[in-house]
Amino acid sequence: MSEYVIDGHRVFVAHGGVAPDPARPAVVLVHGAGMDHSVWALQSRALAHGGYSVLAVDLPGHGRSEGQALTSIAALAEWLDRFIATAGFTSAVVAGHSMGALAALELAARHPGRVRSLVLVGAAASMPVHADLIAAAAEELPAAVAMITAWGFSADAALGGNPAPGLWLTGGGSRLLERSRPGVLHADLAACNAYGGGEAAAALVRCPAVVVAGGADRMSPAKAGRALAGLIPGGRVQVLDGAGHMLMAERPEAVLRALKDYSAGIG
Repeated sequence: MSEYVIDGHRVFVAHGGVAPDPARPAVVLVHGAGMDHSVWALQSRALAHGGYSVLAVDLPGHGRSEGQALTSIAALAEWLDRFIATAGFTSAVVAGHSMGALAALELAARHPGRVRSLVLVGAAASMPVHADLIAAAAEELPAAVAMITAWGFSADAALGGNPAPGLWLTGGGSRLLERSRPGVLHADLAACNAYGGGEAAAALVRCPAVVVAGGADRMSPAKAGRALAGLIPGGRVQVLDGAGHMLMAERPEAVLRALKDYSAGIG
């Protein structure tokens, strides 16, 4: 793990157990709303021990990073641009989940030289958020957590169906969201809801890109993931049947394969 300073605030980054090396290709992993670097734990270690410099970052105001949560997808994209440069890399494979996917998409559109390939997990060109969820995130965090947990995981995940024995997926997801700082989840959801630039950004992507979608995702449906991939020149889609929105936990091996496929040969 490392700490960098961006915009006067310390930023926490996990490396999967192996210190980053500028000689290795960088893979930047960007979490979703109200979460932190730990959602990529199962992929980070495999990539780090497979020859990549892993940068699983806590966005401002999240996890162990200082500062306030940024309030727009555009601001997150510009922050990611500064982050990659501060970490010592000219460019990187960038993977994002949900809100992180929107930020990664916008980054690739604004700074094409910064992104060597793009992995968008649980993504859509637009991600409108139900007004009840935004209100709960502002006023009653436990209710918001319950909504996200109910909508975000597939039926199999709720019943404990996962390749990793003993992993309580819904409970783990709830505990992570409950630890978010006051106002952070609301800021994140509002940023997703307000973002209207996804289609234009997708058309500007000039690197290899894949959308990894859950066949049972109720937050970013697979239909929307397919549509997003179709907007990206040369974009591809991988639909994981029966999986919900929290794909890194529900289908860790499939997400890892996508990351490896789109990181291979990039140095």
